[in-house]
Amino acid sequence: MTKIRHIVFAIFALFLGGTGAAAQQAPILFVHGNGDYAALWTTTLWRFESNGWNPRRLHTIDFPYPNARNDDAKPQPNRSSSAEQMTALKTRVEAILAETKTSKVILVGSSRGGLSIRNYLQNGGGASKVSHAILAGVPNHGVVASDTMLVGSEFNGSSSFLKALNAIPDEVVKGVRYLTLRSDSQDKFASPDGRYLGMPNVATNVTAEGPALKGAKNVVLPGLDHREVAFHPRAFAEMYKFLTGREPRTLEVRPEKQPVLNGMVGGMADGVATNLPVAGAQVEVFRVSPVTGERTATAVHRKVTGADGLWGPFRASPNAYYEFVLAMPGQPVTHIYRSPFPRSSAIVHLRPGRLAEADKGAGSVVSISRPRGYFGHGRDTFALDGKVPPGIPSGVPNAAAGTLRVETGPIRSMRAVFNNERLTVLTWPATENHVVIAEFHD
Repeated sequence: MTKIRHIVFAIFALFLGGTGAAAQQAPILFVHGNGDYAALWTTTLWRFESNGWNPRRLHTIDFPYPNARNDDAKPQPNRSSSAEQMTALKTRVEAILAETKTSKVILVGSSRGGLSIRNYLQNGGGASKVSHAILAGVPNHGVVASDTMLVGSEFNGSSSFLKALNAIPDEVVKGVRYLTLRSDSQDKFASPDGRYLGMPNVATNVTAEGPALKGAKNVVLPGLDHREVAFHPRAFAEMYKFLTGREPRTLEVRPEKQPVLNGMVGGMADGVATNLPVAGAQVEVFRVSPVTGERTATAVHRKVTGADGLWGPFRASPNAYYEFVLAMPGQPVTHIYRSPFPRSSAIVHLRPGRLAEADKGAGSVVSISRPRGYFGHGRDTFALDGKVPPGIPSGVPNAAAGTLRVETGPIRSMRAVFNNERLTVLTWPATENHVVIAEFHD
């Protein structure tokens, strides 16, 4: 039966435009960026699967402490150094190679994840274990290049860390094929204007070309922002072409009959997000009306997490809209409304929302969230309750969320819009320690 399944999969892969067994079976490890988690790669994994890549050869990593230190050389609670990130990446690569019984892996990194990849290739012995390195929106020459700003940060192009990475010939390691993906002018971390870093009227000494490397294939994706150059369908198309030599057959996600969802509940430590699993968190999943946001029945799934932090598995409908309710000690009850899940995913990770000081006195606190990109005025259509929510400034797209504070009143439906996606949420009361998030896939 296993042999038959493998034959069927090989035929399916070729039908979808695969380039042969060797390419289709190459393991890929997707590496997230600063403060992020593996869940951001969900739609990218779906697109690789939809083009015939074996799901068992698509891997992710969750760095325990995803946020960088302010000064890379100085320990800081709940944050990680560049060396710690590299060590974690090396361990994950070796585990994948042992599991898949292959000699090399493909690495794909977003933002800080790409710096970890470069560090591993140059300083961690990765050059002999990696065939391709795809670096998307990676601040390869820093978000600033300065002796007075972000001193000691791994994101400073003048730091010893980045100077060393860029000192080798052609800025790439021999024997590894490199692709960089960058924006033309819409990446807030590759901008000459310091205002997107909270430093208005200050020159960063960095340009839009900052993510490019001399010895790499460098591709510009016009109009895409810092996160989109990793997670947008156009970014996937460039990755796929680089790895296979062919255009993907489709940029759409091919649905499954009954997706299986799972993921980890991650926590907060002193206001800093971590990817450490949380035990004792209760997760409930409700199917909701796409029109009203109201629950159509009792919970279709309920679980209290164990030591691994996993809240599933849960068998979903590919067309259903769901509300995930996360309750954990010391955090507000978080209601996360999601677009339908057309395919299975083991990285539907959940983090609690937060009630800030400014939220006190509000009847309800509702946010729109776009983890795989930023909201761009004039580029995107987005609204919450018919209006643009506060906290999303104009200029280069630079905010992934916006929050609307609603006056006290009865719980009601509220519409969230982002381009072609629509979500309807309910205004659960902040006065009872609830927070509401409308989270879009794209």
